Amino acid sequence: MAWARNILRVNLTAGTCTNEPLNMEWASKYLGQRGLATKYLVEETDPKVDPLSPDNKMIMATGPLTGTCASTAGRYSVVTKGALTGAIACSNSGGFFGNEMKNAGYDMIIFEGKAANPVYLLINNDSAELLDASEYWGTSVWNTEEGIKKKHQDPLLRVASIGISGEKGVKFACVVNDMDRAAGRSGVGTVMGSKNLKAVAIRGTKGVGVDDASAFMSAAAAGKAVLAENGVTGEGLPAFGTQVLMNVINETGALPTRNHRDVQFDGASDISAEAMAEPRESDGKPNLVTNAACFGCTIACGRVSTIDRTHYTVKDRPEYQKASGGLEYEAAWALGAATGVNDLDALTFANFICNEQGYDPISFGATVGAAMEMFEDGTITDKDTGGIALNFGSAEALTELAELCGKGEGFGAEIGLGSKLLCEKHGRPELSMSVKGQEFPAYDSRGIQGMGLTYATSNRGACHLRSYTVASEILGIPEKTDPLETDGKAGLVMAFQDATAVVDSAGICVFTTFAWSMDDIGPQIDAACEGDWSVENLMAAGERIWNLERKYNLDAGFTGKDDNLPARLLKDAAKTGPAEGKVCGLDKMLPAYYEARGWTADGVPTNETLSRIAL
Repeated sequence: MAWARNILRVNLTAGTCTNEPLNMEWASKYLGQRGLATKYLVEETDPKVDPLSPDNKMIMATGPLTGTCASTAGRYSVVTKGALTGAIACSNSGGFFGNEMKNAGYDMIIFEGKAANPVYLLINNDSAELLDASEYWGTSVWNTEEGIKKKHQDPLLRVASIGISGEKGVKFACVVNDMDRAAGRSGVGTVMGSKNLKAVAIRGTKGVGVDDASAFMSAAAAGKAVLAENGVTGEGLPAFGTQVLMNVINETGALPTRNHRDVQFDGASDISAEAMAEPRESDGKPNLVTNAACFGCTIACGRVSTIDRTHYTVKDRPEYQKASGGLEYEAAWALGAATGVNDLDALTFANFICNEQGYDPISFGATVGAAMEMFEDGTITDKDTGGIALNFGSAEALTELAELCGKGEGFGAEIGLGSKLLCEKHGRPELSMSVKGQEFPAYDSRGIQGMGLTYATSNRGACHLRSYTVASEILGIPEKTDPLETDGKAGLVMAFQDATAVVDSAGICVFTTFAWSMDDIGPQIDAACEGDWSVENLMAAGERIWNLERKYNLDAGFTGKDDNLPARLLKDAAKTGPAEGKVCGLDKMLPAYYEARGWTADGVPTNETLSRIAL
């Protein structure tokens, strides 16, 4: 039970949709979603494939808990070889699309080949067909979703689609569902666009079963009680969203600012959660309208925001005066502190564009920050930028580039390369704040040492969601560790990585782990799924998944040398805050991490380790 036990294989080249049974032997080892889809990708593709080749496959996958009554059980992932990185890509999304896919009876949809012309996939339970998408090609995510629902006269359809950025090959394009929820990082939307696949629309009404209904209901109810009683998941996130971190991380001295030249931003309070809730002088209304929740979520950390109607970005554009998905912490940091911009309405507008045209605000903002540094040091000029003055702190430059990048036009097309390729093109590779080609999220590893090791070793490139040691180092969850110390961080990072692999593979949200331990998660999975899913077996599955991803990257051509950070973080000490005078001690943490993982000194899993974890 819990698994639908069914896969839809879509051959875009042939135009066929075929059902096939789920490999339950693999499910028993990799659980679902992130882990199981990665297993399929590894078995069915060459790790050296060009990410934009028809031979690359793209897999949409749910977890066994997706669609159940467990809290936050609406997640799905898009797994492929990433267009931005060339590494394994798994981008996780909330909203309601994952639940609909599971209720239609599918654990996975595997897309292979490339359609001759733009198409979209329409699923209604057992019925699946590819339809002409030419009327939606060249339009935004918002117009595509609204158009497909109207065409099929079904407002309950759930739609995941790409915007113009995915069509134009912006390297960090997303797959966006439910208008503002996204499988957001690594360029999974770029891969989707390369296949001429515009959208997937699903209506599912079958329901989702579990192995032991009584035990599952009891475990799910207990889990919800834990979330409600926790200060983060029961109070902080519902009230302030992830943006509650803006002032906290700034005071910690770990808020990357102006392309990581600084670790604190003097404009942080202007773009914080508190600022979002403050009434505007112009109309007395706050930026924040309300919070919002994904399917089955009892946390409701999502934001819905509006922009001041007199603001230069929207005063003559009513389409952007509507309430829409508001800023979350990572986006607010990338669009704000990373570029030195403290105009809350400008950040909100840029975030709207990211949602509308379907591209990652983290990579976008970080790339703009790198471009601003190159502009200010004279590496690029206004002749390169098409007349845009790319000075740090320029809200006008940020919003203009947001629109250009979304359409793949002008200097926006160069921003769409991502910071690694952009900086290499202009002879300044050292200014790309990235790992394996993916830009850093909103934590400076000089001030939070564990995040340096997290970024360096993340299988999908720099990522906070693979090992959120901020929980321990800053918030004291599950126990407090010193953010400025390197000792013990290898074991901490490994534990977070393996546990997160389980959470992602189960079909629930990683934010639950602010309150839940594996002792809360394990009983829910064990009751939902057949087999023995004890905490010990779950953690073994998490380790197996992590090593499978690592092995894929090694086979794709990555080496231990790619487990590194930009020289700025290793040599240039933090100038202010608690971390003043410190650099990231990756050289101390990485060897200890390899040893803890059972890998060689070069970062390769040993035969003994592979045997022990049954990989």
